[in-house]
Amino acid sequence: MDIKNVKDMFPVLDQEVNGHPLVYLDSAATSQKPLPVIEALGDYYRRYNSNVHRGVHTLGTMATEGYEGTREKVKTFIGAKRSEEIIFTRGTTTALNMVANSYGRANLSEGDEIVLTQMEHHSNIIPWQQVAKATGAKLHYIPMQNDGTITVEDARNTITDKTKIVAMGHVSNVLGTVNPIKEVTAIAHEHNAVTVVDGAQSVPHMKVDMQDLNCDFYAFSAHKMCGPTGIGVLYGKKKHLKQMEPFEFGGEMIDFVDLYESTWKELPWKFEGGTPIIAGAIGLGAAIDFLEDIGMDNITAHETKLTNYALERFSELEGLEVFGPEKRAGLITFNSEEVHPHDLATVLDADGIAVRAGHHCAQPLMKWLNVTATARASFYLYNTEEDIDKLVNGLSKAKEYFGDVFA
Repeated sequence: MDIKNVKDMFPVLDQEVNGHPLVYLDSAATSQKPLPVIEALGDYYRRYNSNVHRGVHTLGTMATEGYEGTREKVKTFIGAKRSEEIIFTRGTTTALNMVANSYGRANLSEGDEIVLTQMEHHSNIIPWQQVAKATGAKLHYIPMQNDGTITVEDARNTITDKTKIVAMGHVSNVLGTVNPIKEVTAIAHEHNAVTVVDGAQSVPHMKVDMQDLNCDFYAFSAHKMCGPTGIGVLYGKKKHLKQMEPFEFGGEMIDFVDLYESTWKELPWKFEGGTPIIAGAIGLGAAIDFLEDIGMDNITAHETKLTNYALERFSELEGLEVFGPEKRAGLITFNSEEVHPHDLATVLDADGIAVRAGHHCAQPLMKWLNVTATARASFYLYNTEEDIDKLVNGLSKAKEYFGDVFA
């Protein structure tokens, strides 16, 4: 599929908002869904809606094949070795909490260290704060450079023999920073520490390979990669997942239940208690097919071109501060000297332009940036240079409007 024509595959983009054609620049929060994903969800509910793993009837078999077929697709898509290393969750947040509470609480004790970065999403800070409180472990943060990056040298100086877990995002949802996961993982392993990677902002936008990165855990969500909401993935190395206790208990994840004792199913099902997210998994499978048809390298190249164009256009605007490194993933976080981010987003919305404003679930990073909130425009495969032009024109209009109001 040619990425130049891909926008036509997203029905939600073919509408007007406040009398203007929609310009959707909030894909870091959630991506829009293409027709093949929408149709796959509808087909499941119309034609073979059934529970999985339990029944031997035809609909149950079809549903099970669809659900487990997606597990195989995910395995190939991220370069995992085994399908049992792919756990379906409600999303990135659930996956990270699963690692923190199941692996972290069992393997951390007083005096151990958990290493993070200040650019983490709250989902990759708060669980570790809670685990540290429960176990007596200490949190340490890799220092950040002025441009919002971390260096391998600083990571090496922060990770010690006391470090048991290194948790960090692959791509910052605020700065667009692409962190050196492979190099940091190698350092962590030198100290017998495990790495936990938040891949919510990376998997939708670039090719990832678990064998190349060699991280121990990797989490991401379907809804940021053209898939449905409510489902995500935890990848974990088999040796770690085998020793972990289940995070939820109930049906589907059990092998045998007695009045006083129970045993668990083998991987991956011991972590998927209750009726699983069947439709979500089928939708995720369709999203993977869609992305692979376009090609992840083509998506990355498209977003890089768009981001560079946007940075060039932003440089034309006076009084606009852009946060983050020059080399970044496909998003730009910024503030205007004259206009509060929420007011900026409101004015842009009046012209049909959707951007995000707030702390982006990264309050420690906002404090590091010395701001309370920022505006963010995030790009995906369906965005165009015309969208960027409309954003820049909207920003100019907002600055003029507020300049007149307070003149």
